[in-house]
Amino acid sequence: MIAGIETYKNRPTRAEISFENLRNNYGIVKSFIKDDVKIMAMVKANAYGHGLYEISSELLNQGVDYLGVAVLEEGVYLRECGITAPILVLGPINTDQIAEFIKNDIEITSSSTDKSAAIAAVAKEMRKKALVHLKVDTGMERIGVHWYHAERFIEKSYDFESMTIKGIFSHLAKSESDPGFTNQQLDRFDAILDSMEKKKLIPELVHMANSAGIMNFPASHYSMVRPGIMLYGYNPNGYRPDQSFEGRSLKPVMTLKSKVSFFKVVPANTGLSYNHTHVTKNQTRIVTLPLGYGDGYTRLLSNKGEVVIRGKKYPVVGTICMDQCMVDIGMEGEAYNGDDVLLFGDMDGCTIPLESLCDKIGTITYELLCGISSRVPRIYRSL
Repeated sequence: MIAGIETYKNRPTRAEISFENLRNNYGIVKSFIKDDVKIMAMVKANAYGHGLYEISSELLNQGVDYLGVAVLEEGVYLRECGITAPILVLGPINTDQIAEFIKNDIEITSSSTDKSAAIAAVAKEMRKKALVHLKVDTGMERIGVHWYHAERFIEKSYDFESMTIKGIFSHLAKSESDPGFTNQQLDRFDAILDSMEKKKLIPELVHMANSAGIMNFPASHYSMVRPGIMLYGYNPNGYRPDQSFEGRSLKPVMTLKSKVSFFKVVPANTGLSYNHTHVTKNQTRIVTLPLGYGDGYTRLLSNKGEVVIRGKKYPVVGTICMDQCMVDIGMEGEAYNGDDVLLFGDMDGCTIPLESLCDKIGTITYELLCGISSRVPRIYRSL
């Protein structure tokens, strides 16, 4: 890769990141929880595509207590950038990574008694204390000890003198769609907590609520919550543009834009792009944009996506290429080289909800946001 390509600001395709909207969304998170509940901001996967360091820094400035990431490398990167706040890696670990966790003061998820033993052994050898959160599986079936075996796991983990148990947590599987199962998960988790409290084995931090849990299940808040998608402006319960929380609405933090790079008149019955998946019915005007699936504008939006140019919506036509795509503006449409083009988000009073693109191709906002590639510069705006 060319050195500096990730920060080249003059590329016509860019993702504009609104700190103002991020602050708005953080305020909405706080409106759902009590004052003594801590917040772990989920910034994994490059902060859902928004920029790991920049988003983490802004959220810490706003008062976030913890940062949550998925892999060790994300935590190490934040440490190398000068972030000193508590960081938890919530994903599974390999035992050969443990020393790096401890060296960088990054908190570790233990998902089994064997993992706890391995963490303790490395910490003892390093003559340091490992900071650990214990993962209990209450129904996600991903990682963690099943709730019906969790007591022994927790007790054994507390026995290791070279570990400090900072937290215990679980993960909600269906908090946006299934209240019955979510309440069952909460009952399972509460039973473990009740049992451990009697044995005085409750750590400082107990956490379970994701964005949907924060919004839908106050009982899931415990002593810390883990907002993710709602921080970035999307309702985990589905697209509800008119829904407000104490007079405020969630606002998407990212807007994806490009510019018109080429313009031509194309005759009727002309095939466009690879394999001619679109054939013009009439003579029309086609503009080309300098972005494609290599930038994260997925090929699945071929002949399905839409854009805004000069205040009007037009369809994406033909197969989206790695680096370019085409738009049909019709014979009445107006566009000039260098015109701004909206792919999703807001521009000059026009909106293309990211959710509408997701609905067209059967995916979720998380996936499209995370897919915006590193060669698309992020432009950060405070106002």
